[in-house]
Amino acid sequence: MKEKKYFICSECGYKSPKWLGRCPNCEEWNTFEEKTDGKESPLISVLKTDVEDIQKLSEVLTEKADRILTGINEFDRVTGGGIVKDSLIILTSPPGGGKSTLSLTILNEISKKGKKTLYATGEESVSQVKNRADRILDEISENLWIISDNSMNNVLGAIDKIDPDVIVIDSIQTFSLKEFSPARAGNPTQTMECANELLKNAKNSKRPRSIIIIGQMNKSDELAGLRSLEHIVDTVLILEGNEEEELRSIISTKNRFGRTGEMGFFKMTEKGLYSIDNPSEYFITKRSKDEQVCGSSISVIREGSRPIITEIESLVSNSYTPYPSRIGEALRREHLNTIISILEQRGKINLYDKNVVIKTTGGIKLREQATNLAVMTSIASSVYNKPIPSGYAFIADVGLTGELKKVPSLELRVKELDRMGFERVFVSKNSGIKNNKIKIEVTECKNIQEVLNILFT
Repeated sequence: MKEKKYFICSECGYKSPKWLGRCPNCEEWNTFEEKTDGKESPLISVLKTDVEDIQKLSEVLTEKADRILTGINEFDRVTGGGIVKDSLIILTSPPGGGKSTLSLTILNEISKKGKKTLYATGEESVSQVKNRADRILDEISENLWIISDNSMNNVLGAIDKIDPDVIVIDSIQTFSLKEFSPARAGNPTQTMECANELLKNAKNSKRPRSIIIIGQMNKSDELAGLRSLEHIVDTVLILEGNEEEELRSIISTKNRFGRTGEMGFFKMTEKGLYSIDNPSEYFITKRSKDEQVCGSSISVIREGSRPIITEIESLVSNSYTPYPSRIGEALRREHLNTIISILEQRGKINLYDKNVVIKTTGGIKLREQATNLAVMTSIASSVYNKPIPSGYAFIADVGLTGELKKVPSLELRVKELDRMGFERVFVSKNSGIKNNKIKIEVTECKNIQEVLNILFT
């Protein structure tokens, strides 16, 4: 009988019988920690037990509408229509992103509907949370409870005593179970064991609960801890946005009960986060028909299942240096350089001695190729110092040959423009859009030069 020793990577959980300088799984250096498995017995007997809860999958009863609506439209959208009653959700963001503010608002809104909720914090005192609640909440519900403790054992005891429907754990890296001492809070073992206990609590068939775990981010803007933490939860939500920015976006990178990749938008104010229920109005500048500006162009992006109208602005100025500036606040610099090269070669617009700056209204990121035509027309409008007529929009990718390319979900994007009252949209040839279904005029063009001729000649 002897102790069985092994080494485990603190970053990814890779297990090795001996110490290694570099983990072969995640390729991080000096991350292996020594562990023991207690006594190693030469003979191991496996005891079989009678299983009573085994059943046919076809006979399992489900309730499709078994969700808790928070009343925060953008959050309900991202989760797939509300929080599932026996689910485990993890919410993460960079420091100052608004995790605690959003989760406290969610609990208070649910509490107002008669549900009992619990906010468990391991980072702040009760008075600190109360000060935030007084600032962001108009009225604190009587059904909202709070506990400030780093012991997960005490939190589990509070859950049994209060019997809440929805629980927030803020944050999982600050809690520990005494059964796994002396490992401190934040250790991968403690984090995973605490998460497993919460998972058992949420999935209890006799008393299911919804639990939202707040997770910290590391220096690489990834969820801190083992990748296994993301695997055991039902939904992973990432709240994006800096402290200096007003706009916050929340995206689901995993969702067992909804659409992965769905995105919601919030506006950060002194009173907390407010849901942006109609992003198409938020990300464009309202102007009258006689109030036209140069360098502004409209396109439609798709975030998850929703089309969002976006205004793209450009500024082109003379450069007095050998290397003109190329600044794209809303898109990658390589992407902007490619667009400029196509516009120079195929659109016959000289930009070799011009500084080009691109940004979007509201600061939304341009991740799709569907906005390429709008970026090009925005730049051309700035170069020619001639505004694009109000009510015009552009939805197409532009290839290296200058040809316009069809983009996914084109009809959905055009319908959103039609809903918002736009008059004309430029798309690629053979788009398949039927004008008899919508009021907006659909103009099909073959290449970028044809579009520029219509707009500026």
